[in-house]
Amino acid sequence: MKSVRIIALKQDRKRILEHLQDSALVQVKHSEKAEDGFDRLKTDAQIKQFERNSELMGQALKILGKISPEKKGMLDSFKGRKVIDPDEIGRIASESAKTISICQKLCRLDKQRADYAAEQVRIKTSVAQLEPWKKLDIPLNTKDTKTTAVLIGTLPKAYDNTALSESLAAECPELVFEFEILYSSASMTCITLFTPKKQRAQAEKALRTIGFSQPINPTSRTPVVKSKRLNDKSADIAQKDKEAEQEIASLAKYRERIAETQDYFYFRSEKYRVIAELDQSKHIFVLNGYIPEEDCDKLEALCQQAAPSCVVEFYEAGEDAPIKLKNNSFSEPAQSIVTMYSTPSHDDIDPTPILAFFFYFFFGMMFSDAGYGLLMIIATTIAIKVFKPDKKMKNNLRLFRNCGVATVFWGLVFGSIFGDAPAMFYKMFTGNEVTMKELLPWPVLDTQKDALMIMILSIALGLVHILVGMGCKFYVCLKHKQYAQAFLDTGLWMLMLCGFAVLAVGMAVNPLLITIGGGIAIASAVGLVLTQGRAKKGIFGKLIGGVASLYDITSYISDLLSYSRLLALGLTTGVMAQVFNMLSTLFGTSVIGIFFMIIIFLVGHAITIGLNALGSYVHTMRLQYVEMFSKFYEGGGKPFEPFSLKSKNFKTKGSKEE
Repeated sequence: MKSVRIIALKQDRKRILEHLQDSALVQVKHSEKAEDGFDRLKTDAQIKQFERNSELMGQALKILGKISPEKKGMLDSFKGRKVIDPDEIGRIASESAKTISICQKLCRLDKQRADYAAEQVRIKTSVAQLEPWKKLDIPLNTKDTKTTAVLIGTLPKAYDNTALSESLAAECPELVFEFEILYSSASMTCITLFTPKKQRAQAEKALRTIGFSQPINPTSRTPVVKSKRLNDKSADIAQKDKEAEQEIASLAKYRERIAETQDYFYFRSEKYRVIAELDQSKHIFVLNGYIPEEDCDKLEALCQQAAPSCVVEFYEAGEDAPIKLKNNSFSEPAQSIVTMYSTPSHDDIDPTPILAFFFYFFFGMMFSDAGYGLLMIIATTIAIKVFKPDKKMKNNLRLFRNCGVATVFWGLVFGSIFGDAPAMFYKMFTGNEVTMKELLPWPVLDTQKDALMIMILSIALGLVHILVGMGCKFYVCLKHKQYAQAFLDTGLWMLMLCGFAVLAVGMAVNPLLITIGGGIAIASAVGLVLTQGRAKKGIFGKLIGGVASLYDITSYISDLLSYSRLLALGLTTGVMAQVFNMLSTLFGTSVIGIFFMIIIFLVGHAITIGLNALGSYVHTMRLQYVEMFSKFYEGGGKPFEPFSLKSKNFKTKGSKEE
């Protein structure tokens, strides 16, 4: 990575920045303040406006998605973004004002629909409140006549004519009244009471005593008339809401245009963020950034094309420079696994090539079925060719395609092709027993009968994996001239593990190897005891520190046992496949039997693929992160993020993302 400094006339700023954004070559360096003699432009207002416009577009797209969702197939997620010519961005910019108006209209219509929905709730509530009063043939707010007081309201429990008469008589014996119960339930009784006007106060007092309350929203019309008016209003609002919904749906034809304009405003906001980072004087501006060393010539040519008078300077980047990973076609798909953990720092090595090999290898050993692997290869290849996905999705598909190749290899080693499907079909249609070992022309390992051998193989592969991780640590220490740490802290442990491995092989092959392996292990242990406490004070402290360091052997044993999952998941895949094969043959070879065989076979193997592919992916990743990365990898680097036309909905022709 190189640091770059671009010095140019302000009149060329727009053209240079557009070329830089199109090319995605440079990451702009952030600094808190300008250098002496330069100033910074404040672009906060413009950025906020662009962000508001972008948010408006996003809101409009959500509204369209709710009313008129896009019709997408199950496989559309593999499709890449629309590719447009760079000149199209000018068209999008020229139409942005009209697009903003369309989005504002969509938001206004959506707001109207929200208001309509709120009004419908209010109407529904009002109609429900009037329902108990439907027998009342006078308005709820009826006034007293010249001689008679009219009291309309509710009581908080159920009353019949007798109970209400007795309650009122008990409260006010001299009260003269007539009443009508309009509605009664366990929690409410609606009544109309008439009494001489001169006794109104007494009637109110008696009614209050038993919990009387007047209607919350008394009307000047009868409840029946009021309910009809409310229902008519509700129907009118429903019609207006439908018209608004139809108008929103009619604007769905602008969906793609809105999405493109949303990206355009995001571009503009990014550009103005960069402008805010430029050191500027009256006539010139200065851009500081980072660029991969292999792109320096491209940048010089691009700047000369945009503005022949500009000056481009390169110099060594400091420790704060970002990291750009560069790998070949075999390793590149696994970069996402590395960055998911952490981008390597300047003190690390790029672990992607090593991780890629072991990731494919271990995934294949866990999934371990040649039929499943072949399906993965075919499916991912078709998806790449047909859907032309974006770079990130393409790399994910290539990752699983490579895993599929490893799966085919291990499936053939374990003699698993859709479980024991070939042997099962042979027996089903011929009646003769046959095993996969007998059917295949090469020697195979049976995950059930040869489980011990596969377990030993898993542990051996785990040892290699751990030693490779430790070897990376050894290399990093040598690279930084930390020779003591390389040979004493890492090298001795590598020798000890190798000694144990030779000893284990000797127990099965040749007693001489036991002596050699034991000697290596003991010599390494002595070396660790003598050197691991070297940072302690005093001979006793150094000795205790050295002896205590041997306790770390337990963590290495634990790490090695973790690789037993290679056997466990491989065994699971094979057993599940065989179980579904067996179930599919239960109905015989009749027409109905063949029909059920096909259904059970397809569904069963689909379940097996889904569950075991996920398990293999997760556990393979765990082996990389926990068992290998813990031996050497620090991470913590900052990824290279160039100034570019980052977008969600489209990409420009000829861009690095294409």
